This record gives sequence, structure tokens and C-alpha cells, in this order.
Amino acid sequence: MAVLVIDDDEELCGLLAKVFAQAGLEARFTHRGDEGLHLALQGAHELVVLDVMLPGLDGFEVLRRLRKASDAPVLMLSARGDDVDRIVGLEIGADDYLPKPFHPKELVARIRAILRRSSGAGAEGRRVLSAGGVTLDLGARAARCQDRGLELTTTEFDVLRLLMESAGRVLSRDALLEKLVGREGGPFDRSIDMHVSHLRKKMGDCARRIVTVRGVGYQFAVPQERPS
Repeated sequence: MAVLVIDDDEELCGLLAKVFAQAGLEARFTHRGDEGLHLALQGAHELVVLDVMLPGLDGFEVLRRLRKASDAPVLMLSARGDDVDRIVGLEIGADDYLPKPFHPKELVARIRAILRRSSGAGAEGRRVLSAGGVTLDLGARAARCQDRGLELTTTEFDVLRLLMESAGRVLSRDALLEKLVGREGGPFDRSIDMHVSHLRKKMGDCARRIVTVRGVGYQFAVPQERPS
């Protein structure tokens, strides 16, 4: 499993290189945003770990440009400890974030969680979910709204999958976050809200199927059958 790490902290990268090797993760490191973007766009890596503060291009700009051409999973790192940074990263299209300082083993766990989801095609076979004009091919990890293909990130696809698998039932934000990345959210964690917002923008007319249940979470609303 190839991981690209874009971070200008060379000491941290040296530590991560050892931890990743012990965990069986193949990793490549670069310390500039512009160089990292070039490598990421080559598509040779299954996941990108991206710091916010970088020379050349900052992490936000790297992510903006990457998202125009790729839906590769991106885990952002932020040393500022500012919730605004995390929200901006999620709004641009990050799949997850981890504030610095962090334990290297937590980063490995987050990476593995994302990679398990993004490489789940073999386990899912050709199972297809379809409801309310939305179709998910879980094997191909392809999404369609009516006759239009949807370009979704790994996390956006999995949020939609979880909601459709529980169609008609409400899933709390904490339940969604736990299923997606194996952790509970804090009281001000808006990551699920960001991913749902992105989904709705991309789904067009089908967005009405994702219903907000205030104070609880979200529901994929299935059409009511009319009595014959």
C-alpha cells in the first residue's frame, strides 16, 4: 500500500518512515507542496498525507488542485490546533484530519481505516444499492444519480453507502464517524456535516434524499409507494 507524505518537518518524516516500515506501509516523502502535488497527480499512491504549512504551495492549495483531477484519499495534518483549518480542509475535500502533535500509531490507524474503505471493492463484489434514483455499485465504487455519474471522494462515497444501507433510519453523526474512521467526534466536530454538504452539492436533484434530522444526524429518505 503506497502512501505519499507531503510534510516539511524532516525529523517527523524520518520517524514516520520507520513507523510505516514496521507497519508494512510503503511510503514516499516530499517536503514541498509543489513537488508533492506533482507526485500526487501521477496517481501512483493510494493515499496522501498532507500537511497544511508547506513551502512552494500550502496544503490547502495542493488539495484544491488535486481535487480538480483526482479523488484519491487525503488525510490532512494541521499544527495550528485551529478548528478553522480543519473545517477548511474538509470543505476543500479532505477525507480526514489529524492535529499535531499526534502519536504515529494513530496516524497509521487512520491511514489503514481509509485504505480499508477505499480498497473494499474486492470484498463487496458487484453488490449494488439502488433507491430514490441513486445507484451505488459497491464493487466498482461508482455512484450515479438517475442517469448522471457522480464524482465522489472515498469518504463521500462511504457516507452515502452507509446512509443508503440504513435507508429510512436515522444515523447519528457519531455513528457515521465511528463507522467511517473508527473514532468518536468531539462536541465541535463538523467533519460529517462537511462531507454531507459536499454530497448534496454533487447529487443535484437526488440531494433531497439526504434528510437532516436536527440534533441527531442524517437519513436517506426512501420514496413512499403510492397505494394502488
